[in-house]
Amino acid sequence: MQVNITLKQVVDNSYDITIDKLKPIHFDTKVAIVTNPKIAGLHLSYLLSKVTAKELYIITVPDGEEYKNQDSINMILESLFNHKFNRKSMLIAFGGGVIGDMTGFAASIYQRGISFTQIPTTLLSQVDASVGGKTGMNNSYGKNLIGAFHQPKAVLIDPYFLTTLAAREFGAGVAEIVKMAVTFNKDFFVFLETADLSNKDVLQDVIKQAVQTKASVVAQDEKENGIRAALNYGHTFGHVIENETKYKKYLHGEAVAIGMVLANDTAVKMGLMSEAEALKVKSLLNKYSLPTSYDIKDSNSFYETFFLDKKSSDSSITFILPVGIGGVKITDACEKSLVLSVLDTFGAK
Repeated sequence: MQVNITLKQVVDNSYDITIDKLKPIHFDTKVAIVTNPKIAGLHLSYLLSKVTAKELYIITVPDGEEYKNQDSINMILESLFNHKFNRKSMLIAFGGGVIGDMTGFAASIYQRGISFTQIPTTLLSQVDASVGGKTGMNNSYGKNLIGAFHQPKAVLIDPYFLTTLAAREFGAGVAEIVKMAVTFNKDFFVFLETADLSNKDVLQDVIKQAVQTKASVVAQDEKENGIRAALNYGHTFGHVIENETKYKKYLHGEAVAIGMVLANDTAVKMGLMSEAEALKVKSLLNKYSLPTSYDIKDSNSFYETFFLDKKSSDSSITFILPVGIGGVKITDACEKSLVLSVLDTFGAK
């Protein structure tokens, strides 16, 4: 005996990404802006001059990747319960990727899902983290292992916020831009090699191209069942580095930069990328003072940590490898001995 539950339906999760100076916006509901002390000190007054709501609250969580955890999520949820938020209420993620991921995750689980808007304030979050609906938090086993796909209602990118961004944070965002160019857009990569990102018009165009690239991939594969996994180029290695260094030594984009170099070395050994192409990528990362080396103390331990990656299975590890510049391969056919040879020689360079 069986009973069938028919749930076939089409849900339109489309939304607009606006790259421009923030326009005044009013929400006819309860709204909570989730941010951290640093961003609040720099930019909250500016945001409050643009955003009004039926009721408006500020939720401030500690700043830093190490606070992207259950305690911070509970803090957000408790505030929503205290202020009697309902399913028509709205959250605004106002900060970098950590704030965006946690706010989106809290929105996805509060009363089984409420709306949220992304207002990203770092280059990394503007070009990558705010687009695509990935939300989550870290735990002792690794990065973003708990989360949900929950698309925002809108993404509002105001380049003004980048005027106070530290050089390291800017470079971390560039790493994510390079990631998308290497895997999906050779012409974009060539443009980046000589682009002057200190020119605000050039920078705005680069943000647009990066967002368009990611949006195109997400539109094809929202839940990362196929091609969207290619956007994790550099992340498989990078997440292990973040895990080993307890999220304290490197910014996310910096770890991804090192991860891309490791992925490139693997691709070279597999005949997918030439040494000259790998050097071009490394040179572009170096241009923005991004780290491209890392001391791997125990290759076997590093390798075993790969299995905590969300793309991996019990017996195989999925690697995202460049095919030249402008192409990408998602594969679980990398021999362990080959990967270990890359890890063994990497720290010696």
